[in-house]
Amino acid sequence: MTMNDFIGRHRVVTASDLLELALGTPLDLWLGEDGESEQERAAREAAARDILADDPALADRTLRVAAQAIETHMPELFRITPPAPAVRRRAARTGVAA
Repeated sequence: MTMNDFIGRHRVVTASDLLELALGTPLDLWLGEDGESEQERAAREAAARDILADDPALADRTLRVAAQAIETHMPELFRITPPAPAVRRRAARTGVAA
């Protein structure tokens, strides 16, 4: 990002600014804050549910933004190596594992 990055009329200074402007909501709404009480957490989660109910496509947009950010900045997280096949062992009458 440079000092001239804007989304609409809003200047983007940090990655958090970019995410908040892309999502249209503050990140704390989704991530919570350190030291929040159970009551604050419940209220925050209720507000988040209301926002998702009003804009069901927000979850898909959020996942897309997150995936693009990971692909750009941490592509190794998308390089998934399949696990080695499990070796099945059966005990034969002779006691030899297959």
